[in-house]
Amino acid sequence: MDIRNFLFKYRGYTPIPIGIMIVYFARPENAYFIVGFLLLLMGELIRMWAVSYAGGETRTRNVGAPELCTAGPYAFVRNPLYVGNVFMYLGVVMIAGAANVWLMAATTAAFFIIQYSLIVALEEETLENLFGTEYNEYRKNVPAIIPRLSRWSSKDSRESTGILKILRTEKRTLQNVIFILFLITLRVQLFSR
Repeated sequence: MDIRNFLFKYRGYTPIPIGIMIVYFARPENAYFIVGFLLLLMGELIRMWAVSYAGGETRTRNVGAPELCTAGPYAFVRNPLYVGNVFMYLGVVMIAGAANVWLMAATTAAFFIIQYSLIVALEEETLENLFGTEYNEYRKNVPAIIPRLSRWSSKDSRESTGILKILRTEKRTLQNVIFILFLITLRVQLFSR
């Protein structure tokens, strides 16, 4: 199995070592908590916005899509879910704190940059094969990670789904965030005395 396929298929599990590292080195400081909370909230809002347009298709273990989504946040950046994930993890790092929180943040960012660059390369190959010229036009006009300042106009006229559908799709992500914050709290309460 190609490393890109492995990372895509198990992308929900590959951050577990990073999560363990965050919990193990957690040393919360009030100075970073607000920044962390804001980053976490911003990341989750970006994810919810993306899911409201792309739907549950983002939860598959197979690379591909039934149709090309270029509406909502996808009109600003091609990979809003990954952008949201990075903000969320950096938020968790800041909330958790560490003896050297900036080294922890840099390590976390490096992990995701490497993982997502490999996954995005695989996804882009697949989307180009599936949607050809339509995808190439989209890729030419919308950046992969750093958002455009203005919305790209496309033919995609889909509307955002309702909040209940978004929450059902995001349930696992929200559960994971609550779980890691619980582990950080538990670690600090049990082992910081």
